[in-house]
Parts: sequence; structure tokens; C-alpha cells
Amino acid sequence: MAAKNLDPSSSPRALLGAELRVARERAGMSQAELGEPLFVSGSFIGQLEAGTRRMHIEFARQIDDILDTNGFFSRNCGAAAKSKYPDHFAAAAEAEALATVIREYAPLLIPGLLQTESYAREVFRAYQPTATEEAINELVANRLDRAALLSDPTSPMLWCVLDEAVLRRSGDSKEVLAEALQHIARLIRSHRIIVQVLPFGAGLHAGMLGSLKLMSFDDAPPLAYVQGMGTGQLFDDPATVAQRTLTYDLLTASALSPRKSLALIESVAEDYEHDQHA
Repeated sequence: MAAKNLDPSSSPRALLGAELRVARERAGMSQAELGEPLFVSGSFIGQLEAGTRRMHIEFARQIDDILDTNGFFSRNCGAAAKSKYPDHFAAAAEAEALATVIREYAPLLIPGLLQTESYAREVFRAYQPTATEEAINELVANRLDRAALLSDPTSPMLWCVLDEAVLRRSGDSKEVLAEALQHIARLIRSHRIIVQVLPFGAGLHAGMLGSLKLMSFDDAPPLAYVQGMGTGQLFDDPATVAQRTLTYDLLTASALSPRKSLALIESVAEDYEHDQHA
């Protein structure tokens, strides 16, 4: 094991995961064998190695003991854990950046990856009405950094189901929502994303309890993330992920087709533009 600490500027979580794989294989252990004394699954170890999960300090100390790595993971755990996102969302945001497929259900707001700068600013100001302008600017910048994932023309594949409430909930300016919906429509028409709208007419549905994000990876098991008010939980248990996947499948079955969804999005955006000019 290299004695030198990791450089925090060079994808520390990916480097830490690569070092974990080397140390585990050197010890002749499988992922499941390493996970057993940590009371985690082999798939969790795989996600640590792939960089899709954060290594917490208590795991790092135990791994150092088990693999006899002379405190390497304890020393470098801090660099790998640094994040510009809130604690409840940090692990999901960092996994999102590595995902090859993202499927998301949004019940109230346009998903972060699809937000425009003006829309994100209104959202954060609504969340934090007394925050300084500098604080809001930082939040908006971080959200736009996430949205840069879509600058790649092919990866990740993003499929969103938007509740119709997302299209109807405007902020201080209807023009901001019109711009945001037009942005989504452009991404759809450029074949960059898939979007379905779950109409009010669908009635009660499988996603009534809140937002849902499913993430798939080339070299790690899939993850499911559910979020509430200031809280969020990332699941890797196969049974739980399968259950959340079924929820998403039921939502897509109840939603409008992508073609009809695009027509509705553009129609609502046009209505807002007309109202604003009027």
C-alpha cells in the first residue's frame, strides 16, 4: 500500500476506492468477506471501490485494521468525504455524477439536473428567504455544476417523470417557469433526455410519498435515493432498490407518452409566456 496521502484535487473518492480494491485483493478477500466484519454487504464494498459511496471514518478505521494498511484509509477518509452539497444529499449527488442511467420522479419541482439558473435561484430563495445573496449564488452555482452532466451528448441517460404539479407551480415570475419548461423541451427535442408527465387525471399513484431517483452504473450495483424535507436516504439493498424500481415503472405506466408529454410542456410554457406579456 502506498504510504503517500491522496491528493484531494484529483477525485479523492475514486482514488480511495481504487486503493481499497488493491488492498482487498492483496489480502485475498472477496467484497463479501470484507463486508462481513463491517456488517455491510459485498455490494456496499463494491460501491466504495467504484467511488459511488462515501467511506465514513468508522469504516476507514476498521478497514485499516482488517487489511493492515497502517492507517491509510483513516488518514485519507476526510479528503474523500468533502462535499459542496448538504449532508443528506452529498452521497446521492456524487453517485449521480458517476451514473450511466438516471431515472427520476419529481412530484413538485423541476429536477436539479434540468433547472435553469433563474428557476434554481427562485427555488433557493423560497427555501431560504433570509439568506444572503452570496449564499444563494453559491447554491445556484453548485446546482448548475450538477446540470453540466448533461453537456455530454450521450451519458448519463436521463429519464424523468414529472408530476403535472411541476408544470403548474410558478414562482414570482411566470416567465421564469416558461423559460425552464422551454429548456426541458429543447433537451427533449434534441433527444438528450426522456420526459413523461404524470397528469392530474391519473389520480392516486405509486409515487404519492415523494421524490425518487434511481441510478445505474457500469461497475457497481444500482442505487435508489428518496428525499424529504431536509432529509434523504440512499439505498443499495437489492430488495429495496427492486421495490423502488417497480414504483418508477408504475409511474411511467400511468404517465403520458413522451410525445404527448412534450406537447403539454410546450403548451404550458406558451401559456405562461402569453400571460407574462399580457
